[in-house]
Amino acid sequence: MEPPVMTYEQGPIRPPSEAGSLLLRFTRNCPWNRCTFCPVYKGQEFSRRSMEEIHRDIDAVHNILDDLRKLSWSLGLAGQMNQRVLNAVLTSPSYNGHYRYVALWASSGTGRVFIQDANSLMLPVELLVEALRYLRSKIPEIRRVTSYARSSTLARKSGEDLKAIREAGMDRIHVGLESGSDRVLSLVKKGTTSEQHIVAGRKVIEAGMTLSEYIMPGLGGKEWSREHALETARVINAFNPHFIRLRSLRIPSRTPLYKDTIQGRFTPLSDDDTAREIRLFIETLDHISSTLTSDHIMNLLPEIEGTFPGDKDHMLAVIDRYFLLSAEDRLLYRLGRRGGAIQGLADLEDPALRGRLEAARRELEAETGGDLESVITELGDQYI
Repeated sequence: MEPPVMTYEQGPIRPPSEAGSLLLRFTRNCPWNRCTFCPVYKGQEFSRRSMEEIHRDIDAVHNILDDLRKLSWSLGLAGQMNQRVLNAVLTSPSYNGHYRYVALWASSGTGRVFIQDANSLMLPVELLVEALRYLRSKIPEIRRVTSYARSSTLARKSGEDLKAIREAGMDRIHVGLESGSDRVLSLVKKGTTSEQHIVAGRKVIEAGMTLSEYIMPGLGGKEWSREHALETARVINAFNPHFIRLRSLRIPSRTPLYKDTIQGRFTPLSDDDTAREIRLFIETLDHISSTLTSDHIMNLLPEIEGTFPGDKDHMLAVIDRYFLLSAEDRLLYRLGRRGGAIQGLADLEDPALRGRLEAARRELEAETGGDLESVITELGDQYI
């Protein structure tokens, strides 16, 4: 007998660290949607999903999991979710994409759920608490629930409300801090202040939730690079988040910041200048115990990671190693990194890989008349 058709709604994005998470949509799009650097949600209207809609989607996942358990029993696996169950779902035309997605999630055993879209904390506290409790009751396999939230929204929440949300099942909050400079925040229309970042961060931590803050190196451009680095470090030092995640600025043509760049109102940093800015930022971080990660392909140096204070010197040393490379080697490294061939500085020492990169460089220079920088920029923008 074929399984019934089950569907539920998903939004367009999630953090890289939530790659293995089940995605469930509690709100649609972004309530602010004015940040000049962001290409997502532009032209899309924000809306809060009703409790009926949220329940329906959770029920759909619950029913899919029930069907998968029945499939597991039929395969003699006593309800276990493993690779055999996943293979059976992936190879059968009877199962739609939602079944395949849930089967992949269930067989991974991570138990992680990410609540979409850009700011689910915009929901009334009572509705969010009810939705989280219902989610946990219907899908007991869940081990961690996370969501994006804006600092401006979190800062307005009372400590009691955030604790209620935590107790209902929200474990982790991801916040796009981007910058601690009020000047930079205003220029890119972030709609949040440095003080709101600090207040929000402290409230989330006091409520017992894990906090991930996303920093955007390069967001101040050449004009405000130093201020951006120093003020962002100041804000982070003020509340000591659990995680600091680097997301270096890219400026695709569909962002308002691209127009600012073309018209001369914003001067982007080079890769080298961005690395220098990151070094100043890390150097200025003090008296924190945060873990810093560089877990996105947009970042030039993924090896910049560690936990403060013990790994601070290591992180600075990664940047210093990059600048010890010759200009020729830095160019090859950047080409390989933006093209997805390089995962770390040591990769450049692989003779075979280096040979391929040198050949690619010669070919691209011949095709572009020597304009390799535009090629590297285009390669970097493909990951947005």
